[in-house]
Amino acid sequence: METFAPTKSTLMNAKNSLEFSEKGFELLDKKRNVLIREMMSYVAKARVLQNEINITFSKAYKALELANINSGITNVQDIAMSVGETNDYEILFKSVMGVEVPKIIFNRKEIETKYGFFRSSATIDEVMKEFNNVKYLTYELAEVENAIYRLAMEVKKTQKRANALKNIQIPKFEEIVKFVSEVLEEKEREDFFRLKVVKKKHRKED
Repeated sequence: METFAPTKSTLMNAKNSLEFSEKGFELLDKKRNVLIREMMSYVAKARVLQNEINITFSKAYKALELANINSGITNVQDIAMSVGETNDYEILFKSVMGVEVPKIIFNRKEIETKYGFFRSSATIDEVMKEFNNVKYLTYELAEVENAIYRLAMEVKKTQKRANALKNIQIPKFEEIVKFVSEVLEEKEREDFFRLKVVKKKHRKED
């Protein structure tokens, strides 16, 4: 135990620190529970999205196989190279219990084809459509997985701080309060006993 004077001032400070630590633990515990609930809702969304992506990817690759057969791999590759980089989204952030989680804003649009009809076929159009669906599902999944990661990190930090209060700070101040209270009570008993002795002595002298 650290060195301190067992005074009423020490006892008052220790009680205040104990109360502050207990309230801090309660708040951190509530924050952790809210974060976990929020994170689990994102986890549920991620499962649904991942399943949708797997199904859509499967459709897209089947369509790609047919397109390669019908139009030729070289032709399909040339068309694929004509698709530019995507920039049809914006990333914003919202606060969840002080944690900044991303929100990807986008308008879902059909892909604009840049290849001529003579080089195209229904299978290539299907490929473009399915991979366009994959793109937007990937936006959503990226948003959700990033939110899960950020919330999980905050849960970990909050849990660490809560454990420090519960297992270190609160027991320390409880011990100080107990020790100082016992010392002061013992001192009061000694003072009371001495006072009784002094009064008794005065009566005898009178």
